[in-house]
Amino acid sequence: MEGVLQTKGLLSLPSNPRTRVFQSSLGLKQRFFSTKPKTPAGFSLSSNGFQKFPSFVPKNYGVVPKERNLFICRAEAAAAASPGDGQPAFGEPEKPKVFGIETVTFKKIIPLGLMFFCILFNYTILRDTKDVLVVTAKGSSAEIIPFLKTWVNLPMAVGFMLLYTKLSNVLSKKALFYSVILPFIAFFGAFGFVLYPLSGYIHPEALADSLLNVLGPRFLGPLAILRIWSFCLFYVMAELWGSVVISVLFWGFANQITTVEEAKRFYPLFGLGANVALIFSGRTVKYFSKLRQNLGPGVDGWAMSLRGMMSIVVMLGFAICGLYWWVNAYVPLPTRSKKKKEKPKMGTMESLKFLVSSPYIRDLATLVVAYGISINVVEVTWKSKLKAQFPSPNEYSSFMGDFSTATGIATFTMMLLSQVIFEKYGWGVAAKITPTVLLLTGVGFFSLILFGGPLSPAIASLGMTPLLAAVYVGALQNIFSKSAKYSLFDPCKEMAYIPLDEDTKVKGKAAIDVVCNPLGKSGGALIQQFMILTFGSLANSTPYLGGVLLVIVLAWLAAASSLDKQFTALRQEEELEKEMERAAVKIPVVAQEGGGNGSLASDSVLNPTAGDSTGGTKPPRNM
Repeated sequence: MEGVLQTKGLLSLPSNPRTRVFQSSLGLKQRFFSTKPKTPAGFSLSSNGFQKFPSFVPKNYGVVPKERNLFICRAEAAAAASPGDGQPAFGEPEKPKVFGIETVTFKKIIPLGLMFFCILFNYTILRDTKDVLVVTAKGSSAEIIPFLKTWVNLPMAVGFMLLYTKLSNVLSKKALFYSVILPFIAFFGAFGFVLYPLSGYIHPEALADSLLNVLGPRFLGPLAILRIWSFCLFYVMAELWGSVVISVLFWGFANQITTVEEAKRFYPLFGLGANVALIFSGRTVKYFSKLRQNLGPGVDGWAMSLRGMMSIVVMLGFAICGLYWWVNAYVPLPTRSKKKKEKPKMGTMESLKFLVSSPYIRDLATLVVAYGISINVVEVTWKSKLKAQFPSPNEYSSFMGDFSTATGIATFTMMLLSQVIFEKYGWGVAAKITPTVLLLTGVGFFSLILFGGPLSPAIASLGMTPLLAAVYVGALQNIFSKSAKYSLFDPCKEMAYIPLDEDTKVKGKAAIDVVCNPLGKSGGALIQQFMILTFGSLANSTPYLGGVLLVIVLAWLAAASSLDKQFTALRQEEELEKEMERAAVKIPVVAQEGGGNGSLASDSVLNPTAGDSTGGTKPPRNM
């Protein structure tokens, strides 16, 4: 900020400027608000208040302009109080706040939190119910899950995304949101009150039995998809609710109406709220699963439980639509820059080439694929034992309700501890916790299955059978693995992208999204399909699945160790570059230009060619 002081008459400039001893200029307060210093006749006044050499000043004749101070403010002064720093812009009134947070932010965050709670509450009910339907149905078992994920779920997910892409080109954002979520709500309501009661009439059980007699028991899983097609459709719609409504609709809407500052502050709270929803929805599943105890003989208790749970899903679905409508009607959207960053579109082959070429991305991809395969291998084997222990749909559903509640509590606790783990032990330890938990609990789970006979006396002393012990150990394995995944594995994966250069960061994430996520999810299912078709059943494949799990987790740990070294090296390199940048910062010094006016200059001392403050020969600058 400069102040230009105008004096009577004309300002004369010295013909032969000389260097002067540096004197501190007046402060901002004195320069702005103090009375203008009087100058002796025959002297001119520079902008810093120093007297120049005497020169002839002609007298003023006629009208003399009124003396005034003219202040010229640079643009940087306005930028210092920009709204992006949390300060209101110049001339704008300060926005009302509650607890230091703007009320308009509350109008966005509270409805978003309620939407997220309702979506995840529904997802937990649907996730537990879909397993009960396809695993406990007559003529089906847990062997159906690998075939269902590969040959039904994956094609429908791809088909939906193609349809969603086309609809997004012709519909507005509001119409697209309602067009996607309302069919989900209608289907789940129709399933509870129409499709399930009619399942005995619409399922081709006779055709499935005749095909099973021809093909043999090893094709039980694929034929079960035909036998209970409406239950499989429910399974796929429940899976799509998690990927479409949560990932696409909710997070797309949240990113649309929130700023970066709001996201940094409130998005972590959504994760904690998600686990609260998990706890309450688990209790809801448990409650409806117990309804059969109060019903008379001949009443289908599972049908009653299903109608109650689907009614809650429908009501909360309409609540989500209502919250979405309210936010769009009453909350102003933040202004965005219209300039969009181009993201590289990489095909499958291009993604594979990029994964192979970069050791860092290759290790990161190994982590993602290894988790998907490991959790799938253990989970399906555990659900087969769960059906053997709890063959009734109500008993199975009741146990899954307890399982969801325990998962929510464990994940909530791990999220609170994760920050301490990252700060005290670092990225490497945090990245290795999830595979270590999977390895230890997986060894215990498969040991109980393979060596249940010799361990029977010891297990009986605890009041359990080897099957029940395997169910509990498998449940603990899933609870701790998922809580470690949500609280440690996911943050570690995202943090690993930070020190990369922008090109590698964007291309690496695109490659992992295209190749590794689908490969991790379907890899375990393909391995199980091969084992089932080779050895006849999932039970006969258990020893080999245990060996596959051991190999996958050991590769996971090796990749985590390698990635930790590369991550640490990149972080150290990044810190060194920052230190060098701070050390190379030019300290501004006060120098005198040729015109004799004191000014801040950083180049005159550090760069002699820019001008010397001790013997300037520049032409005088007119004022």
